[in-house]
Amino acid sequence: MRPHRHPEAHLVSRIGWLRAAVLGANDGIVSTASLIVGVAAAAASTSDVLVAGVAGLVAGAMSMAAGEYVSVSSQADTERADLARERAELATQPDLEREELARIYMDRGVSVDLARQVADELMAHDALGAHARDELGISEVTTARPIQAALTSAATFATGAALPLAMVVAVPRSALVLAVSMASLVCLAALGAVGARAGGANVTKATLRVTLWGAVAMAVTAGIGAVFGVVA
Repeated sequence: MRPHRHPEAHLVSRIGWLRAAVLGANDGIVSTASLIVGVAAAAASTSDVLVAGVAGLVAGAMSMAAGEYVSVSSQADTERADLARERAELATQPDLEREELARIYMDRGVSVDLARQVADELMAHDALGAHARDELGISEVTTARPIQAALTSAATFATGAALPLAMVVAVPRSALVLAVSMASLVCLAALGAVGARAGGANVTKATLRVTLWGAVAMAVTAGIGAVFGVVA
């Protein structure tokens, strides 16, 4: 009787979309809030601030999608090139590849005879898959997915950017800088906590890290906007 396999949901399976989602949402909040705060600090009208915020949302979402697609596509190209080379080596020198795979297991502490037996059985089952996992570090969980990363980043950037942008409509012009800053910091803190919990990381540390750098970005932008507002 074959042993029953108990399926386990590991957090590492989320790494592809989680990284893109957290990065997109964080950039959406920080960049749009900083843009709004900077323009508002320069004494611009509410309509000017709103136009700048909407432009920042659209441009940022498109930039995130393009950047993620290009970056992750480069990773995917490298993975395909490595797999193609490995496939050719398996076809031309299978004995050397079998010994190479066995050596990997020996280095991990497996005995010589057992390492060679494991290498033989794995290569008989799926030679390329065994070398992809154990030699190249490529698996179904970590493989690059450009379209998923691009769509996730664009969607979460737009969602994050919409939060400070909504404050422009809801808050009087005189309180705009403070309201956007405070609301954005709250959103960043929540994002840090949710991302950390989803990834199994330390919630407090992640929340403080995200909030701190968001506050620094908005403070610098507000200062620059105020200076240019006075000069203008």
